[in-house]
Amino acid sequence: MKRRIRIQNLGGAGALILHRPHPSVQNLARQLTAIGLAVSTAWPDPGPDILAADFLFFDADMGHDAQFPWEPGGSPMPMIALIGSEAPGRVEWALGIGAHAQILKPVGDSGVYSALLIARDAFDARRELSARIADLQARLDDRKSVVQAVTLLASRGMTEADAYDELRQMAMRWRITVEAAAHRVIARLAEGGEGDGRRHSR
Repeated sequence: MKRRIRIQNLGGAGALILHRPHPSVQNLARQLTAIGLAVSTAWPDPGPDILAADFLFFDADMGHDAQFPWEPGGSPMPMIALIGSEAPGRVEWALGIGAHAQILKPVGDSGVYSALLIARDAFDARRELSARIADLQARLDDRKSVVQAVTLLASRGMTEADAYDELRQMAMRWRITVEAAAHRVIARLAEGGEGDGRRHSR
């Protein structure tokens, strides 16, 4: 399914420029202000303001991991790398830290607005993908739990079909999903309990 790109009104958003004093910072701040963003700058310590920013521009040439209070790739906002040196190591670092877009230095009189939109879309796409992966992983884990619970119940002297039926009956009695019932059965039987306190009989 094709993603629909949303062109957003960026007015009122906040941008933090994490970069050493440089003429490019002045040009960038001027363009951001003209677009309607509130701009702040910091170097080398971003301080607590970094967590309140809607967009983060950072120095890919002299930046380092310790400047960011999150794991690489885990930023809570779109990140835009300001690249002066295209040395492979610095570009690799910028990508690894989680850049969603880039602007080459020296910053000219154009390119900032498109970088904002591209970074926002890439950030949203990455977040949606992460949520989808987490959901699929949770479903897979739930299926594994159902299989484990059925195997544990079957080991008490019933067929796998009867064990699954028993698990479904437990879920109905407890008014929870089969997956939640499986987690409860695993926890209880792992402790040497009897599942729901009853033995299945046919």
